[in-house]
Amino acid sequence: MILSLELAPGTVLSRADLATQYGLSQTPVRDALMKLGEEGLVDIFPQHATVVSQINVTSALQAHFLRRSIELEIVRTLAEHTDAALVGQLRSTIARQMELRDLKSYEQFSLLDQAFHRQMYEAAGVPQLWDLVRRLSGHIDRLRRLHLPAEGKTMAVVRDHTEIVDAIEKGDAEAAQAALRKHLSGTLNQVDQIRTRHPDFLTED
Repeated sequence: MILSLELAPGTVLSRADLATQYGLSQTPVRDALMKLGEEGLVDIFPQHATVVSQINVTSALQAHFLRRSIELEIVRTLAEHTDAALVGQLRSTIARQMELRDLKSYEQFSLLDQAFHRQMYEAAGVPQLWDLVRRLSGHIDRLRRLHLPAEGKTMAVVRDHTEIVDAIEKGDAEAAQAALRKHLSGTLNQVDQIRTRHPDFLTED
């Protein structure tokens, strides 16, 4: 709910209400909130309130740097050892995204975007790195979610994914890396516009 912005930055979270909503005692809810605090998704003010954090642009940039560094190596590895089954799997995911891109099904579209990248991590034999990236991606994920409804954004994602797979299939590591680099930079190039539309959601601190 936080990553999808159903719970927007600044939303006050009630431990009691969450416990009721999920049919749990307050102890696991407290533990979950502490975990979210460690990931920077909530700000915990002891004896006062727990609040959904603002989107920290500095943290988003660092998560982007990590993900780009890892995935540049992943697509190079995949291009150097082309696997027809993987190419088919990735194209199937892209086809499902194509079906959703005009329906404004942003949550499903985002899940398929994650599935596309996870498939590459798994094919490269580094699935634990995907778990690491996911734990650190809360701020960049929320930026991307704000950017996704922008005109032409979903089509750009589909086009970028297609270019990455085309290059992998051809065994062209440099082209795969170039396509990936362009793909991952799209949202960060629009931070100023996103900040203009959602000034209360973003922070640099």
